[in-house]
Amino acid sequence: MSNPSQALASSDASHCPVAAAVRPDLTTQRSSRRITLSPKYGQRACEVDVRYTWCGAPDAPTVIVQGGISATRDVVALDGEEAAGWWQDTVGAGKPVDLERYRVLCIDWLTPADLDGASAVSSEDQADALASLVDALGIVRVHAFIGSSYGAMTGLAFAARHPYAVDRLVLLAGAHRPHPLATAQRSVQRGIVRLGQSSGQPEQALALARQLAMTTYRGSEEFSRRFTAAPEFRDGRFHFPVEDYLEHAGRRFVERFDIERYLSLSESIDLHDVKPEQVATPATLIGFPSDRLVPLSDLCELQRRLHGSATLEVLESPYGHDAFLKEADRLAPLLREALA
Repeated sequence: MSNPSQALASSDASHCPVAAAVRPDLTTQRSSRRITLSPKYGQRACEVDVRYTWCGAPDAPTVIVQGGISATRDVVALDGEEAAGWWQDTVGAGKPVDLERYRVLCIDWLTPADLDGASAVSSEDQADALASLVDALGIVRVHAFIGSSYGAMTGLAFAARHPYAVDRLVLLAGAHRPHPLATAQRSVQRGIVRLGQSSGQPEQALALARQLAMTTYRGSEEFSRRFTAAPEFRDGRFHFPVEDYLEHAGRRFVERFDIERYLSLSESIDLHDVKPEQVATPATLIGFPSDRLVPLSDLCELQRRLHGSATLEVLESPYGHDAFLKEADRLAPLLREALA
């Protein structure tokens, strides 16, 4: 049985094991900037503080990097930090997203709580916040927008709404709309959390919803390889090896994630809808056949309908939707070529 303490990060995870930080000779900013935003599901324009990290070579082209719904602005550790960033294996000096050649910009996702009474937050809101931040920082044009999962959805919204702000898109495990089966799965997860809130057990419910989510992030092949041991009888019942892994993942998630933030960003995925014909920016799409949340058929449709040129790279992996976090070495040449 796999040790649950070695549970791997998933597509909406924000931190990984400790790794090398950004070198102190590279430019680093971690700050916030106040912008004005008109939320899609709000009644009026409002001022929003966008929390961001901007790091890399001084005066180098800027690359936006955004991940899943709980990937924070900490895409890479800054000097002196113990915890690694959520994409530490991919972003850094000499790595595929090379901080000696680019400056990487990443924000914390907005929620309705940031939007002065908006009923929901949209991928368009996130895209508009990024575009306003880019303008406020004096960035004339973004070299590339690299988005994974929810970040890929936001990248499409960014290119549709701000076509002259970005040169190219690199989209991993994300499409122009959510697949209905994935929406069904997330809807059940949100229902579990709301039931826990109404019954006075919100943390237990969030942990259970996370456990269910883990079964959608990973591939069948990985589970069949890792969890083949016989069940153990303890505490009056049989415990299956996969249960320990899922329970550990649930506990870790509760420790670091806010319930209302989870509900709003999960819902935002399912509200996402961008017309590919409105996107003329050249795009590299990367998909994984084992991904049950974003099937290759959706990426094929996206490639076919995009107004601009688009290539689709297919990478075999046992890790399902989480392959963009797990396959750093195999993704490296694709990312380098897309950024070249």
